[in-house]
Amino acid sequence: MANTPLTFSKAEVESQVAEILATKSAVNSKSEALRLILNCIDLTTLEGTDNAKKIEEVCRTARQFKNNGPDIPNVAAVCFYPVFVAQAKALLRGTGIKVAAVAGAFPSGQSPLEIRIAEVAYAVAQGADEIDMVISRGKYLENDFDFIHDEIKAIKNACGSAHLKVILETGELPSYQAIRHASEIAINAGADFIKTSTGKTPVAATPEAFYVMLLTIKDHFQRTGEKIGIKPAGGIRTADEALKYVTILEHVLGEDWMNNDYFRIGASSLAVNVLEQILTKE
Repeated sequence: MANTPLTFSKAEVESQVAEILATKSAVNSKSEALRLILNCIDLTTLEGTDNAKKIEEVCRTARQFKNNGPDIPNVAAVCFYPVFVAQAKALLRGTGIKVAAVAGAFPSGQSPLEIRIAEVAYAVAQGADEIDMVISRGKYLENDFDFIHDEIKAIKNACGSAHLKVILETGELPSYQAIRHASEIAINAGADFIKTSTGKTPVAATPEAFYVMLLTIKDHFQRTGEKIGIKPAGGIRTADEALKYVTILEHVLGEDWMNNDYFRIGASSLAVNVLEQILTKE
């Protein structure tokens, strides 16, 4: 991992990302990179119209990718609202596919903390392997950073053995320096992953926000030896868009993060596009 200066002006971040994306990936082939992406996807549906039939369809899709060939992996996880966790766990039993739940007043975070904690505890009791929570951006914009730390810590405690992904909603934070700061707060409060976005705001994942978050993870790892995962989510719909994130990940954190233990992509339609490109290249 090369040492990269922690600079966060808009021009500097955009220049550094452009330079990375102009370099050639060290991944052996595009097909290999596409398989990595497919195996790191959290296949997601988070709509008000979700119902038992929709969850069954998504779970069926999730467990059938490997049927397309001996070298085709399944996705890493599915991600639903908490009321669908028990159904998804039953449908995916024995597949190795994780069940994640958005919980804690997703996507706004605008609910009393005790209610948010109770929702997380409910999702975990239903069998969730992973929890995706969102920070209170209003509190962040009020400079109440202790609240952000304490809410993450409390929700982490409610997770028990479930992994916690902390959504920063980077499109609602005012600067790259704020993204860096929010990332630090989340990591220090116990996040297993930091995640860009809910996918419910006009500005979701961007390569630049992702890059700043990676630098924060890298700095934390160099100081402590602790690996934190990362998940870009929201608006990543095509294989070519996803490949940009893999290139940046590879450049900043290297091979040790290029697996679904430390890298996920939140998506709904992306998986089908990636599979089509893999099969086209076979």
